[in-house]
Amino acid sequence: MGATLNRRALLGASAAFAMMKSAPTRAGGQLIVGTFGGDYGEALQAQIDKPFLAPKGIDVQQDIATQDPRKTKLIAERSFKHGTMDVATLSAVDTYTLAQMNIWDPVSAANVPNLSHVAENLRSPFSIPHIVTGMVVLYNPERVKAAPKSFADFWDPKYKGRVGLSDIVPLYNFAFAALAFGGSMTNFEPGKPKLKELRSLGVRIYPSNEALAVALKSEEIWLTPMYLSRSAQWQTAGISVAAVVPAEGAIPYVSSAAVPKNASNKESAFMYLDLMLDPKVQAAFSERMFYAPTVDNAALPPELMKRVGFTPEQQAKFNIPDYDYLAKNTPHLMDWWNRDFKG
Repeated sequence: MGATLNRRALLGASAAFAMMKSAPTRAGGQLIVGTFGGDYGEALQAQIDKPFLAPKGIDVQQDIATQDPRKTKLIAERSFKHGTMDVATLSAVDTYTLAQMNIWDPVSAANVPNLSHVAENLRSPFSIPHIVTGMVVLYNPERVKAAPKSFADFWDPKYKGRVGLSDIVPLYNFAFAALAFGGSMTNFEPGKPKLKELRSLGVRIYPSNEALAVALKSEEIWLTPMYLSRSAQWQTAGISVAAVVPAEGAIPYVSSAAVPKNASNKESAFMYLDLMLDPKVQAAFSERMFYAPTVDNAALPPELMKRVGFTPEQQAKFNIPDYDYLAKNTPHLMDWWNRDFKG
């Protein structure tokens, strides 16, 4: 899940954009995609931009940034006749938050035909779910001989000082703690005292997922709640790590894409969303990024599907985030995380 908006950044961007009457209209052959850089951006270029859109004369330009600047820009530009993005990629929770501000055009099988192949519990009326993974339990099988069975196993005293958390997924950390001790996706409160207890057991907090991987590799930690996709990535990088879907069920993370209402090139934008759900594109992303497909017609090699996907039974137990709950409660949850848990 993405972090909350930085208020100072939002005010600064809003002031700058207020000086502009409108972003200029672009030529019909240009498509601006607001997205992440790195492997994700390169995969979009390799799987969509070059093979599908370049031959049609559509020039795709990536507006590369992290989520907060992208959200800030979309909010600042919402009153413009023409914004500077035609497609925006964000986490599902951030896409939902911006939907409450009436920023997105509706999405349906009429303008995105491949949406008909998306699982019902991943659909949204204003965005497409591009890729999905889920928070599960990752552990070092050389140090943890008996595979964990539950999120609650992180509190076992025998793992004192050997559990790690990533600081960039705080809402998911609330969620797994709540699920382990009587909470739900609409009530994270039971997780607060248990996170405090985990802190007393010497839990280690890392500033990024990459730092968490280093700690696993060095055996500074042995267990962590983390995305299944990371397990496959880290195994490929030579780290001794295994994954288990806990008894409580996985907590899905979805990377979404949506079209702003003031996009200049909507026809190409919805074509782009449809291509993101194309089964071959979905399979290519799974092979490159280790996320699971969101459509039912993407054929993956069985061994890859075993590493990145979830069985029908595991999908049935998904703890789907309640985006309305998160939109209303994220500010005070983040305040508690930073002040009471980390502080």
